[in-house]
Amino acid sequence: MIAGAVALALTAGAYKFGFFSEIGDPTSFGKVKGKDTAANGDLRPGVRMPTGPQAEFIRTSRLADGTQIARTTLKGAKSGFTGDVWVWVPREYYDKRYENSAFPVLISLPGGRGYPKNYWGTGPGLGLQQAVIDGAKSGKSLPFILVMPVINADTKHHFDGSDIPGQPKMGTWMADDVPDFVKANFRTFTSRDGWAFMGSSSGGFGALKHVLKHPDRFKAVIASGVDIVPDSPLWNGNTQAMDENNPEKLAEKLIAAGGPDVYVNFQIGTAESGRDKAEKFMRDYTRGPVHTRLQVIQDGEHNGKSYVRGMREGSLEWISKVLLPPTPDPGPATGAR
Repeated sequence: MIAGAVALALTAGAYKFGFFSEIGDPTSFGKVKGKDTAANGDLRPGVRMPTGPQAEFIRTSRLADGTQIARTTLKGAKSGFTGDVWVWVPREYYDKRYENSAFPVLISLPGGRGYPKNYWGTGPGLGLQQAVIDGAKSGKSLPFILVMPVINADTKHHFDGSDIPGQPKMGTWMADDVPDFVKANFRTFTSRDGWAFMGSSSGGFGALKHVLKHPDRFKAVIASGVDIVPDSPLWNGNTQAMDENNPEKLAEKLIAAGGPDVYVNFQIGTAESGRDKAEKFMRDYTRGPVHTRLQVIQDGEHNGKSYVRGMREGSLEWISKVLLPPTPDPGPATGAR
């Protein structure tokens, strides 16, 4: 009798957390109230409730703790580009104590082609989501919302995450359309203090560039195995356009303007090249509003698993100290959805 009751309770719990739900099924991350309701529902200063319209998500993965990764197709209103975005939210997002709180957002960019998939989002195999879960449990990391868009417009070209003249506007997609989508669907901070990028290789370049180009929107970046200057052949020698998307030029401009402050964490493995480039950038531009840090990954290679290890070893804790945390309501925890 007792065994049957326990089995029934476990089965109910499994359904509650979705362990029996099918990959590929439609899903959601919670109700989006709509613009008018949300405008009147900002219960705390600095908190933006989701405004809608609600995106249509398809579940792509389940983690052991019951959280999910899901994908949607975003039609960029400002860029005109249409591409896929993957999202993962931590269990804390569903805790009743946090239902009136914003959560920090970490826009996560892949290297390589970055199209039609983002390897941070297509599955939990690289361990990014688990690193955030474990960091939040230990108190060393914030429970980030991970947003994982494609970074290129096709499989043939690198667009440097930029609005290259005559090409799809991947810079506008990344810096405008993706954040607008997140604001429409999730509880976010109204200030840049809850917004950051991370990326590897070419995605690290895009992540670094966006924070330096839009310091009024994004505060920090973890840039791994990163390129420092635009290198897409699609620029066709357009020096002015390249300078507008060159982290070195953008850092110079930010320093001359006197702010706002941005925080850059480079990650480099000892088994890959590129450390000299990161260190040169740090020597040349770490002053005034530009703050930098280097995470050296012993025996780390130019791949996602190494970069996640670096995040576990220090970068997640670092970025969590410069961004805003979610703030729980007083009272006992009620558990995740």
